[in-house]
Amino acid sequence: MEWVLEIIKMGAALGSAMLLGHWFLAEVKRVKTAGEPFYRAYMTTPGVLVILAVLVPAVLWLFRG
Repeated sequence: MEWVLEIIKMGAALGSAMLLGHWFLAEVKRVKTAGEPFYRAYMTTPGVLVILAVLVPAVLWLFRG
C-alpha cells in the first residue's frame, strides 16, 4: 500500500514540472513575439523558478560531496 503513496508523489512532481514548463514556454513565446532579448524570459517568475529548480540541487550536490 505504500507504493500508492509513492506513485501519487511522483505524479504530483511530474504534474507541477509540466505546469511550470508550460508557463515558462508561454513566457518565452511572449518575449519572442515582443522582440525583447532572449534572457528576458529568465527574469520572469517562471524563469526564476526554473533557474532555482536547476541550481539548488546542483549547489547542494556540490557542497555535500
